[in-house]
Amino acid sequence: MKIGILQTGHSPDELRDVLGDYSNLFERLLDGQGFDFETFNIVDGVFPEGVDVCGGWLITGSKHGAYEDHPWIPPLETLIRDIYEAGRPLVGICFGHQIIAQALGGKVEKFKDGWAVGHQTYDWQGEQVSLNAWHQDQVTRLPDGARPIASNSFCENAALVYGDKAFTVQAHPEFGSDVIEGLIRTRGGAVPPELIAQAQERLNADVENARLAAQIGAFLKGQSV
Repeated sequence: MKIGILQTGHSPDELRDVLGDYSNLFERLLDGQGFDFETFNIVDGVFPEGVDVCGGWLITGSKHGAYEDHPWIPPLETLIRDIYEAGRPLVGICFGHQIIAQALGGKVEKFKDGWAVGHQTYDWQGEQVSLNAWHQDQVTRLPDGARPIASNSFCENAALVYGDKAFTVQAHPEFGSDVIEGLIRTRGGAVPPELIAQAQERLNADVENARLAAQIGAFLKGQSV
């Protein structure tokens, strides 16, 4: 099964030679599940010819806001709606989580209470699940058809499912401690110092990326989350 990775941002230049681009992180996350991948650099204006060129789709994170004025955002929203209507499985992570909600009628805002950076723990359908996060924006109003399945005191809509059509997560299951450490060095200047210090203290705390990789893979293959 071919998964189209819609890349909506690039990893920092200083990290790319070592860690790869965001698409590479997802290829490693989902390795061993029988997928082939094709990356479309949406952020650079490169779009697929149609929704049927891949069996499933995944939208990456980005340093950009879903509500910002970039020429590639309106056609991305159209593509999201086309994928959704066609019934191709669609996964969104961080920015991907937000832009899917916005494209389908929800609202995304710069969150009034600031940032979530590094290790976070969520109530995930009655279980505690820890993942790395890096975001200030949040989905603040759900679109029709979206059901929350994870939250914490900071992020009410931390993961959403849209029936069998879309599965989206605010946190980053593709981020290990190496990525968080690199983002602290290269993009941490916008984050309050006390949050950076907390993230550094918890760099090596356990996260459940493998659990999310299995859920994402199962969803892309047509199984319920």
